[in-house]
Amino acid sequence: MKCKYLSVLIIIVFCFNAFAGDNLIIVAKDGSGDFITIQEAINSVQSTNRERTIIFIKNGVYSEKIFIEKNNLAIIGESADSTMIIYAELRKNWRQNNPNDYGSAVINIKNGITDILFSSLTIHNNYGDLYGDNDHAFAIRGGEGVTRIIIDSCKVISGGGDTVSLWNKDDGMYYHSNSFFEGWVDFVCPRGYCYIENSIFYGHNLTAALWHDGSMNENHKFVLKNCRFDGEKGFPLGRFHWDAQFYFIDCTFSENMADKKIFFAPSTPTRILNWGESRQYFFNCHGETVDYDWHLDNIEEAHGKPDLNTISAAWTFNYKWDPVKELIEFYRSFEIVE
Repeated sequence: MKCKYLSVLIIIVFCFNAFAGDNLIIVAKDGSGDFITIQEAINSVQSTNRERTIIFIKNGVYSEKIFIEKNNLAIIGESADSTMIIYAELRKNWRQNNPNDYGSAVINIKNGITDILFSSLTIHNNYGDLYGDNDHAFAIRGGEGVTRIIIDSCKVISGGGDTVSLWNKDDGMYYHSNSFFEGWVDFVCPRGYCYIENSIFYGHNLTAALWHDGSMNENHKFVLKNCRFDGEKGFPLGRFHWDAQFYFIDCTFSENMADKKIFFAPSTPTRILNWGESRQYFFNCHGETVDYDWHLDNIEEAHGKPDLNTISAAWTFNYKWDPVKELIEFYRSFEIVE
């Protein structure tokens, strides 16, 4: 029996022989699966797919640019350390010959696609590492209509900015857990709603690590719980160009973080903020060596004065989606043993 490790909020063992039926597709570079490339596996899924199809990827380095145009996929690697999707692409290079950003990332999620789970993978845009240009280089990108995207137990890395760019500004909902994120400017930059927990961030630039666009709804928020932030000496935590709302709960900041609060970065043309610049809320967040005044506890200033016990993924999404419950039920449906 071949097993792999996954974690949601509890430690569980995902047993490979529990997968069965038509909703499992196996990818293996050595030819021992159904396909040797991830894109072939995705293309084989019916466009009318309504039940979650599992694409299980055996260990290996997959030098592919991926296009996701099917709903309800679980793309699961054998090991986050050894199942690696690596491709070099720079946004500005792509846009020289293409009308939009679709295709400018390693993982490209087509507009309108929903319900995608990434688990136990390394997803790496290594353009900046190879060529020394650290401009925008997406690892994962999705635009209008893309929602209910989960990243669990993954490493998502870019040698440039905007590593994870999920940009459905109207009603996008994104949940990430137990993962590692690395990149340059604004390397985790959601629009809409986003909740990230139990994860590590590492930034290489001195502009900003995080970014949020919550301009379409006063209730849009970016919540980070039990996360650790590190980076090059002097890295700032975050910024925004439109209305934004950040919550940091039980987070830790390395001694390399700059003494610089999350800030509004004006643009041309000038953008008007409907809900103000000061929607950054903290509780029990500490630096390794010093606590700055701007990240002291102020959660009571948040709209509605939320009870700390209620701040969860489901709360973040206004109880329209409970990704933690969904994940646990999904794993258990394949006879997971706790």
